[in-house]
Amino acid sequence: MHPVVRIFGIAAVFAVTSIAWMIFGGVMRVRSGDQSSELRGEVSELWGSPQQQKAPTFTFVRQIQETQATTEIVDGAVREVRREVTRTEERPVAPASTAIEAGLELDQRLRGLMWYSLYDVDFTGRWTYTHADENPGTLRIGFEFPSADGLYDGFRFVVDGEDHASSLRPEAGAVTYDVPVEPGEQVTLEIAYRSRGMSEWRYTPAVGVANLEDFSLTMETDFADIDFPVRSLSPSSRARAGDGWRLSWTFERIVTGHDIGMVMPVPIQPGELAAALSFSAPVSLLFFFLILFVLGTMRGIDIHPINYLFLGGAFFAFHLLFGYSVDHVNVVLAFVICSVVSVLLVTTYLRLVVSPRFAFLEAGAAQMVYLVGFSLAHFWDGFTGLTVTVLSVLTLFLLMQLTGRVRWSEALASRKAANAPTPPPGQPAA
Repeated sequence: MHPVVRIFGIAAVFAVTSIAWMIFGGVMRVRSGDQSSELRGEVSELWGSPQQQKAPTFTFVRQIQETQATTEIVDGAVREVRREVTRTEERPVAPASTAIEAGLELDQRLRGLMWYSLYDVDFTGRWTYTHADENPGTLRIGFEFPSADGLYDGFRFVVDGEDHASSLRPEAGAVTYDVPVEPGEQVTLEIAYRSRGMSEWRYTPAVGVANLEDFSLTMETDFADIDFPVRSLSPSSRARAGDGWRLSWTFERIVTGHDIGMVMPVPIQPGELAAALSFSAPVSLLFFFLILFVLGTMRGIDIHPINYLFLGGAFFAFHLLFGYSVDHVNVVLAFVICSVVSVLLVTTYLRLVVSPRFAFLEAGAAQMVYLVGFSLAHFWDGFTGLTVTVLSVLTLFLLMQLTGRVRWSEALASRKAANAPTPPPGQPAA
């Protein structure tokens, strides 16, 4: 076969296989998106939604007696009439101190092609209020649960040492309680519950920008991979606690409108990983084909485009098998199985086409680097591009060193001569 025809044949095989990968990657992305939209609602109903716990509101309420003067017409004469009326004054007040404790326990669940990061939260909050106003009145405490349809086990609502949780009747996911207060009196409030959520947990110290006095929040996790939500405060200190962390936010006085929270770690999403592997697969196949072509040209090995077609199919088999097995077995186990299957397909085939040594040592090593190695790079979140780039540069260096002394015109011409038909005896060569 003419070298140019051979190159075009290999390019056609590469193009067809790449198109198949693009289609398969799109299929996996659609499958993941459909399952995510369908299953997320089901998981949320079973376990809970992302929780955002707002701080309780404190409102000072007092009745003010006022005299109002009005004019009335009595017997044709205009007279001024004075009446005593009661007006209700309400104004928000701030707690003197806040102490929050939150324990987060991670529980990751796999549904279809999607992992969901669920968690249990053990919440305890303590607030103190000092009545600095010179007038007596009522302190109205309002507390809103993170979700109106959530589950809150062991709920306690303790005011000045007395638990009123059993007498409260939530309305629209919130409860209120009134406490009479005198000038200089201090009111203590403790709220606690155990609940479940998904993806992230937040505590909102106040609505909008607020001045926080004597504020502390301690969070303990049973997982080490921690991250914080957007527009949230970083902890003042952190320390390892078992398998997780003990994080503290402590402020003597701070003005802020940011939340405090935690984003639950998410395992590698099988569906997204399968799609990403498919979209990047042409790069690995390109380098694998280049290695085979160079080695074949340098050593005079006859690898036909049809052989390349079967090799491309063996590479594609890795991604096809991975995409439809990863939602049934562990992602690492699925990766190992697919790698072994694909490598065996390539090496056992090239053992017959070329030789056992070439198949297991050279082609097998190349496949381990460009299929398995390239695919493993997707497990290192944030380093995938860098890993692929480094492998690409090293491959370019290797190929340049191997072919630096090759005279391609002579090498391709000799291959052409070697592939030319042998003339019958007595007939001159063409």
